[in-house]
Amino acid sequence: MDLSSGLPLSLIQNGLPHVYPKLRRDIRTPVTVIGAGISGALTAYALVNAGLECVVVDARTAGLGSTCASTSLLQYEIDVPLTELSAKIGKAHAQRAYELCAASIGALEEISHKLDGSLFRHKESLLLASYKKDVTWLEAECKARRAMGLEVEWWDAAAVKKHMGFEKPGAIWSATAAQTDAYLLTHSLHRHIISKGAQVYDRTPVKDIRFSKTGAELLTAGGPVIRSRNIVIATGYETLQYLPAHVVQLYSTYAVAGEHAESGPAWYHDCLIWETKTPYLYMRTTTDNRVIVGGRDEAYYNPHRRDKLIKTKTRQLQRDVHARFPHLDFQPEFAWAGTFGNTQDGLPYIGGYRKMPHTFFALGFGGNGITFSQTAAEIVCSLIQGKKHPDAGIFSFDRFKG
Repeated sequence: MDLSSGLPLSLIQNGLPHVYPKLRRDIRTPVTVIGAGISGALTAYALVNAGLECVVVDARTAGLGSTCASTSLLQYEIDVPLTELSAKIGKAHAQRAYELCAASIGALEEISHKLDGSLFRHKESLLLASYKKDVTWLEAECKARRAMGLEVEWWDAAAVKKHMGFEKPGAIWSATAAQTDAYLLTHSLHRHIISKGAQVYDRTPVKDIRFSKTGAELLTAGGPVIRSRNIVIATGYETLQYLPAHVVQLYSTYAVAGEHAESGPAWYHDCLIWETKTPYLYMRTTTDNRVIVGGRDEAYYNPHRRDKLIKTKTRQLQRDVHARFPHLDFQPEFAWAGTFGNTQDGLPYIGGYRKMPHTFFALGFGGNGITFSQTAAEIVCSLIQGKKHPDAGIFSFDRFKG
């Protein structure tokens, strides 16, 4: 699947930080991770740190799927609000899902500092009520988050105007957020696991998987076979080729990076900004004083239709920035499109799938896919070691049954 196009900022800035070989020979390994993007990289990192040998393979050059197109916001907020999620899956599971996302931000900070401290930046986050009708449920959402221990405060219209300079009827200010560079972090993770004895192969498509009682054989397009006791599928939105069940609705999303400014900050605390409307708009800044704006999502039909809209979406996103911050000279420099997906409850799918033995899925579906990917890495690593994980049921493929 063609997952991204255009000129993603991180890819332009960083090019190909590292080069990995194609698989040229048959190999045997305890665990094979299919997918060398951020989800696969975090999973492999967890496995290696647990003392497990693994091999990572990817059909394309590592990181050039959805990962390079990520705008790399790290938030605990799930696409489905806490109050709504509680009604869908129960209060305890909903709160736990939010807690795990918040904890993942801390875990990603720890990982980033072990690799390269520049890859992680603490931020605060502002969720704006797009319309007056959103204020009632957003205030309830703020109370629900505060009640479970998250550090939030309610801003009324006057507070939004005072701090941000534009008119909105209300907002939730959250102290727990961050940003990274998913593309660079992915490569740093791969280099780390290679230094610990793991292997990473890209441009090595897996064309077939043959299961046996003791494991599986992965047949690659080039001919070599990987014999593995366990498989982790971390191919993101391309995973649908492995799953007969319809588990995710795909969308096209758009992002624009403006020219770098002479100075910052662009707005109050350079916080992450997003809105309640659907599809929502979001904005963040970069270390070189650029503004990145994203959103304007469309239902995914095909890459050609998605890509034809990049110019139109760029103009619309530029207007979105100017509507909120008319003082900013926001001039688009790089624009790109990506593919993402939503699930029925906004949660990812993590763990085993009954029709595929010896196989575990680490699928960070949703708007905060990087934090979901970290949660998936921890759960999958535990399951591969034969341990029960107390949170696995929240994200299982069977969670809608019964």
